[in-house]
Amino acid sequence: MSFDVETDVFNDLSPSGHFLALRIGFAFPMFEQNVLPAEWVQRYSAKGYVLSDPVMNWLYAADTDATRWSEIALPDPRGVMDEAANFGLAFGVAVCCRDTGPQGQRSFGSFARSDREFADPEIEALMHNLQTLHDSLLPPTNLTKAELEALGMVKNGLLMKEIADLLGVSEGAVKQRLKNAKSKLNAKTSTHAATMATTYGLI
Repeated sequence: MSFDVETDVFNDLSPSGHFLALRIGFAFPMFEQNVLPAEWVQRYSAKGYVLSDPVMNWLYAADTDATRWSEIALPDPRGVMDEAANFGLAFGVAVCCRDTGPQGQRSFGSFARSDREFADPEIEALMHNLQTLHDSLLPPTNLTKAELEALGMVKNGLLMKEIADLLGVSEGAVKQRLKNAKSKLNAKTSTHAATMATTYGLI
């Protein structure tokens, strides 16, 4: 799946821009995209609006849901929404999805336009595409303990011979474990696979 193709839908439906965060872990998302107006992003960051932004507060509290900005009944003591409208962000929708279970990761998006409220079919399309991207980044569950162990050593900068010596196996066995891991993670190199496994929280 191409992220470019999927995010084109977001661009088409939210002509004033959007903010997208996929698979948020303990602190950071696996993928983040901010195509809101640069002037607004700069002001938003400079003013530290994120903690008092009712849209962001709704997104962090929601499970799998969607709502128009105008329907968010949360306080806005600093007038974030009124100020956003001055930058062409007059109408918007917040969309969130998450895995089941208490440890499930979440993804969310905030989508804007300047001319009118989002229609129900548009919100459904945004929700569908967000869920599709979220699901596409689901961590693999079929890596073996031996494969993850080898990836952890690659992450720590060990060479093939060093890994083989530490594990008490042949270099060929290490190569096979890394080959299997690369295939399961759809990674180009062992280093890439180790980076992906780290991002997924597997090692």
